[in-house]
Amino acid sequence: MPAKKVKTIIKLNLSAGVATPAPPVGPALGQHGLPIMDFVKAYNEKTADKKGQIIPAVITVYSDRTFSFITKLPPVAALIKKKLNLEKGSSKASRDTAGTLTQTQVEEIAKQKMADLNTDNLEQAVKVVAGTARSMGVKIE
Repeated sequence: MPAKKVKTIIKLNLSAGVATPAPPVGPALGQHGLPIMDFVKAYNEKTADKKGQIIPAVITVYSDRTFSFITKLPPVAALIKKKLNLEKGSSKASRDTAGTLTQTQVEEIAKQKMADLNTDNLEQAVKVVAGTARSMGVKIE
């Protein structure tokens, strides 16, 4: 059986377990003629145990109007906000501090996110997390 021809790949950051056909889902899938509710139901079932988190979905659209999708881990910024119980990062990151992470917390986030990062080296993963924290106005001790 020949492999299906991939038409496009869509990346969406959605709330786990509570995705709806409203934007951004509806327009993104609708323009490719996909069954929107099928995706919403499948995504919500797959992410029901992670309610309250932002879980990115990478949707592969095939030319016969079928799709498959995989879920990723939450973005690093979301993991940092969860760790510090923040609503959002600092609006003036260079001047105002939104919170402080310890080195061990940074390492925990890096280990958690390792599967989605383009490195196998923990030291490099820590630098990625530290850079995101810095851009959010979060200090690292």
